[in-house]
Amino acid sequence: MPKQIDESALTITNPACLVDGADTEFRHLINGLLPFAARLLSVRDGFGTLIGLTGIQYSLLVSVAHLSHGEAVTVNRLADHLHLSGAFVTIETGKLKKLGFIDKRSDPDDKRKLRLTVTSAGTKLLRELAATQQRINNVLFEGVTKTEFKALCSVVDRLVANGDRATLDLSHLIARQEKS
Repeated sequence: MPKQIDESALTITNPACLVDGADTEFRHLINGLLPFAARLLSVRDGFGTLIGLTGIQYSLLVSVAHLSHGEAVTVNRLADHLHLSGAFVTIETGKLKKLGFIDKRSDPDDKRKLRLTVTSAGTKLLRELAATQQRINNVLFEGVTKTEFKALCSVVDRLVANGDRATLDLSHLIARQEKS
C-alpha cells in the first residue's frame, strides 16, 4: 500500500519536483543549493580580495571583459546580465573607473548611454587572476560531466527568472502581512 502524503505538509506541489508524491528530494536540492550559493559568493569575494576589489566589483569587471566580445557593454546591459539594478551598477562601475580598471565613454550612437570597457590595468589584473580562477573553478565543478554541465546551464536562467518572480511574490505577501 503506497504511503499517503499530506499535501498540506508539502513545501512544493509542482509534480516535476515530487518523487513518489513527496518533497524530500526537493528539500534535499534546496538544502544543497543554499550552501553552494554561499560558497559561490565566498569564492567571488575571494577573487575580488586577491585583486584588491570587493566581490561585486570583481563580478562587474570580469563581466565587462567577457561581454565586450559581443556588442557594446552599457550599464543597463551589465545590470541585466548580473540581475542588478542600473543605479547600483552605475555606482560600482564609477568606483572601478576611479580605480582605473574600467573606462566609461559616451555611446557614439546614443549620447545618453555610456559604453563600458576594461582598461589595460583592468585586463592586467584579470590576467594575473586567471590561473587562480581556473584552479578554484575546476575544484568547484570537479566530477561534473559534460552532460550534467549542459543540463545545469540550460536550467539556471529559468531558475533565476523564476527566483525573481518568487521573490516579488513573497515581498508582496510580506508587505500585505505588515499592513495587517
